[in-house]
Amino acid sequence: MKALVTGFEPFGGDAINPSWEAVRRLPAQVGKLDVATAMLPVSFRHAPRELSALIRREKPHIVLCVGLAADRPHISIERLAVNLMDARMPDNEGAQPSDEVIVNRGEPAFFATMPVMRIVDALQRAGLKAEQSLSAGAFVCNRVFYGLMLEEPRHKLLHKAGFMHVPALPASRTAQTRAIDRLVMALEITLEVTRRSIRSEEHTSELQSHH
Repeated sequence: MKALVTGFEPFGGDAINPSWEAVRRLPAQVGKLDVATAMLPVSFRHAPRELSALIRREKPHIVLCVGLAADRPHISIERLAVNLMDARMPDNEGAQPSDEVIVNRGEPAFFATMPVMRIVDALQRAGLKAEQSLSAGAFVCNRVFYGLMLEEPRHKLLHKAGFMHVPALPASRTAQTRAIDRLVMALEITLEVTRRSIRSEEHTSELQSHH
């Protein structure tokens, strides 16, 4: 089984983006999962296209996209991708859509197919500060998440997809290192819980087919 995990490039004058700093430190193997990683641009136009190309190339069973929510104190597992672009600031290419839909007459929202509550519970039990979040906002993170959920039905291997927001890093270098280590741990737990949910569903399906 294979997972694709993406983070974002730096944005808004920052030297680094904690989403990518964590994602790029993931090992190529997490438990029984092969892991591919990639950095997406902070671009309404190009990030969804690059994600779509990555999914076609990697053919993953799981896709986890990760972004920065600097105003949130905890790791957030998103429940909904919404059909809305409403940017308080421009993206890295200067685009700043306001009150625009992503897809005309498209679904108002998509639920993540990852087991959000099980992931949050597992993260908390591991001593990490994590919570569920209702939606991924209306900036590039949400645009990528909505595009991901549009992609999911098109790829027969893709079982589970979702989005994680991570908080800003602390100021000191030592504290940053510890924080990134915790984010990597959160990514690994999220992938493992998701992998187990797929196996559980497959096992249930097999049992039902025998009756």
